[in-house]
Amino acid sequence: MRSLRDALGQFATGVAVVTTAVPHGERAGVTVNSFTSVSLDPPLVLWCLSRQAPSAPLFLRAGRFAVNVLAAGQDHLSQRFARPAPDKFAGVPTRPSPYGLPILAGSLATFACRTVTTYEAGDHRIFIGEVEHFHREGGEPLVFHSGRYRDLAVAEPVMERIGA
Repeated sequence: MRSLRDALGQFATGVAVVTTAVPHGERAGVTVNSFTSVSLDPPLVLWCLSRQAPSAPLFLRAGRFAVNVLAAGQDHLSQRFARPAPDKFAGVPTRPSPYGLPILAGSLATFACRTVTTYEAGDHRIFIGEVEHFHREGGEPLVFHSGRYRDLAVAEPVMERIGA
């Protein structure tokens, strides 16, 4: 199992924190690298959560989630939301989305979503959500590769024509 995990870790990913809240104020957040776009029309995204995660029932009950794409230098937030804690949000600057979901300050991009469906897949649950609101700040992303956070090398863009 460890060798499979190491092989999968060769695929560099961005890092996001997915957050949710229910009307009476209970909040949850979890670090993921499984975030991806599914469709532009309608605008759909997906992410995966361990079926054993303590926050799984709240994400299912809430019916909405926000994806916070982390910026370079926000590895402390990635680590904070990756570990169990009584209040992962304590001391973390947030603002509410138009739907009351906690948005992490300094995120490169945020996507407020309505959960469309979920699927059980092995030891995880796949959440598919329709993007109802998004915001983009821009900047350098937090990148994870081979079990470590990485910096992107600044390079000149390479432009090639396909079929040229």
